[in-house]
Amino acid sequence: MGTLKNTILKGILVSLFATFGGVFLYLEYISRFGFYETIDLINEGKLYGKVLSLAAIPNLVVFFIYIKKKQDNSAKGVLLATILIALTTFVLKFF
Repeated sequence: MGTLKNTILKGILVSLFATFGGVFLYLEYISRFGFYETIDLINEGKLYGKVLSLAAIPNLVVFFIYIKKKQDNSAKGVLLATILIALTTFVLKFF
């Protein structure tokens, strides 16, 4: 039972890392402005939810890698983290 929790936790952590990596890639390479300027624009425009939803796209790649490798419990962790990110995006958008 301990390994089941560990593999799901591994999937959650990898998913969160991929999401933060997606945020960094967006802020550093996709945005036309500098890193700190983009953060200021996100704060001014209250665009947290939109940036977070764009940053969750790498989770799709991680999910399919785990499915391909037949690591279903880690894929469940990625799916759980993605659902939590979606709920966070929902809260940031409407509240």
